Amino acid sequence: MANSTRIPSVSVKEVARRRAAGDEFILLDVREPSELERANLGDGVELAPTRQLSWQGLDALPDSVRADKDAEIIVMCRTGGRSAQVTMWLRSQGWTNVWNMDGGIYAWSREIDPSIPLY
Repeated sequence: MANSTRIPSVSVKEVARRRAAGDEFILLDVREPSELERANLGDGVELAPTRQLSWQGLDALPDSVRADKDAEIIVMCRTGGRSAQVTMWLRSQGWTNVWNMDGGIYAWSREIDPSIPLY
């Protein structure tokens, strides 16, 4: 996984490769439910909307995330901005293996699966 900036990050190609290989990690989508309805990556994605995180803090995280601060978590959003913020926030809260998915679902649509709509 690359760390080309201060935000620990991973490319959509790497996430796709790892999903196809069946690697274990949590894919945490921090978009709003209405965004998930427009475009999503299917099964195995946990939802924790950024707005809900800002209101409820750690209580808004799915149980799978709260259960293990050492679990690998890849955070995604629409273009990578919100997920970068959540990545750094989780790390500041003690999670040790959290990565931002560079470019978000837009990059996924462009580089992995063009059937995923842009919105």
